[in-house]
Amino acid sequence: MEPALDMDAAGARAQERDAILRCQRGEAEAFKLLVERYQRLAYFVALGLVGCHDDAVDVSQEAFIRAFRHIRRFDAGRQFLPWFYRLLRNLCFNHLRARRAQRLFALEETDPEEVEDSAPDFDPEVLVERDERATAVWQAIGRLPERYREIIVLRHFQQLSYAQMAELLSVPMGTVMSRLYHARRALKRLLEQDQGGDLNEV
Repeated sequence: MEPALDMDAAGARAQERDAILRCQRGEAEAFKLLVERYQRLAYFVALGLVGCHDDAVDVSQEAFIRAFRHIRRFDAGRQFLPWFYRLLRNLCFNHLRARRAQRLFALEETDPEEVEDSAPDFDPEVLVERDERATAVWQAIGRLPERYREIIVLRHFQQLSYAQMAELLSVPMGTVMSRLYHARRALKRLLEQDQGGDLNEV
């Protein structure tokens, strides 16, 4: 799959900048180009982070809505995607925190004897076939800290380069490499604890 960020040719950037300037002048229709260009990336990143189709649709749509609302404050001389990605990831992480808080509240209101062992905060079945080994991988990814989960999704499922990830995350490339290294080690430990699964299985 071609990385979404590969479309940064001069012509595409000029087209994108023109769309942003038109939006800032009040031409709402021009925002359609940005949605069409990045909606697939936004959805699959959100899906990888929140692990649920419906939530990924809602979160990615909300990210576009917020971007449109604040487009007048955006510097058209900058690239749109890194700015938009920060909106998206913040919404994803806020969603995950809210979901965890809701589950904690629900547990407090439930008789402990009635609580069954639950799956991690992730639903792997929306991403992979019902294969036990692939499911183990996605369950393990769902238990990673947010920054590790994010870097795994960007590298292994969006297939972004180190440079592209550094641009999106606004961190040095060395930080990206270090974070990915530690994320892979953490994921490997979880998979070994679960006695099955391999990152190559997904």
